[in-house]
Amino acid sequence: MSYDLERLQSLTEVPTIAADRTKHFEEQISYDDVLLVPQFSDLKSRNEANIHSDLDSRRMLEIPIIASPMDTVSESEMAAAMSDNGGLAVIHRYNTIEQQAKLVHNAVTLTSGNGLVAAAIGASGDFYERAQELVASYAQVLCIDVAHGHHILMKEAIEKLKKRFGNEIHLMAGNVATLEGFNDLADWGADSIRCNIGGGSICSTRIQTGHGVPGLTTIFDCARSTRNAKIIADGGLKNSGDIVKALAAGADFVMLGSLLSGTTETPGELLTYADGSKRKSYRGMASRKAQEAWRGRSGTPEGIATTVHYKGPVENVLTDLCGGIRSGLSYSGSRTIKELQAKAQFIKQTSSGQQESSTHILKR
Repeated sequence: MSYDLERLQSLTEVPTIAADRTKHFEEQISYDDVLLVPQFSDLKSRNEANIHSDLDSRRMLEIPIIASPMDTVSESEMAAAMSDNGGLAVIHRYNTIEQQAKLVHNAVTLTSGNGLVAAAIGASGDFYERAQELVASYAQVLCIDVAHGHHILMKEAIEKLKKRFGNEIHLMAGNVATLEGFNDLADWGADSIRCNIGGGSICSTRIQTGHGVPGLTTIFDCARSTRNAKIIADGGLKNSGDIVKALAAGADFVMLGSLLSGTTETPGELLTYADGSKRKSYRGMASRKAQEAWRGRSGTPEGIATTVHYKGPVENVLTDLCGGIRSGLSYSGSRTIKELQAKAQFIKQTSSGQQESSTHILKR
């Protein structure tokens, strides 16, 4: 029997090449895969837990929650309500410059809180003109809102905006999924960075593109950075317990879409059905419906559109979420988010553990 030695040699080289490409095959984790271990606590009330977080040296949020720049979540009313309740909303960019500037101006007029309003821009096209108009309308935070933020256009946009505004405005950027991406955006000048790709409840990026990193792994990874940029955990957060896990893993803030959707302050008509139930629209900004609405055409969709149950005022939702966050700090014996990050002990749980962790009486 004869052998093709050249072919055999090429075949033996394949595992070596594949090994280089699969060097990250160690297990990656998301929020349901872990729990925090309860620890001794001397907090006599969960209200002793302080959940404020510094956005930068001049701006502080009383709660670590930011509303996502989606056209079914954040416009003037949501921005004002978030500000009044100690948080922040990023007014979406899926409109004309004039329309968005008016939304920002109206939000600042409406708020009785700190008046802190954020607005989203892109990284190309009219982003620079839009940014100038938004700052003129009293936006103090600009969010460069790009699905894949580890990109040359992001670098160019950050550098141009930093040259124009310096530290006058807080520059938020993203999204990224890796420590390398986080460090690059920070080095380019971003003050805070949205971390996670494809983890949102109405996002299909991972399915459509095959790319992404489980949400909690992204936060653990980015928290290893030595840069000063703030970490915003964005996507995949289903409840206050997930928020606590994100903060414990190193996030300074969380960005929420679905958890704030369907509230009174979200844009869109309140739909009442024959059975008396009430719902509001909620859609990913890369969904076909959203793309057609804001640019008249649809490319490859990376999200879906749906409706969600009406939840009432966003203040009630925030009260429940913040109560859960404070309780979470108390279970780790922590009075601040920084203390939680220093003391947190994570353990992995099996699929049976996940089931046990849920309310499972209805499954019997």
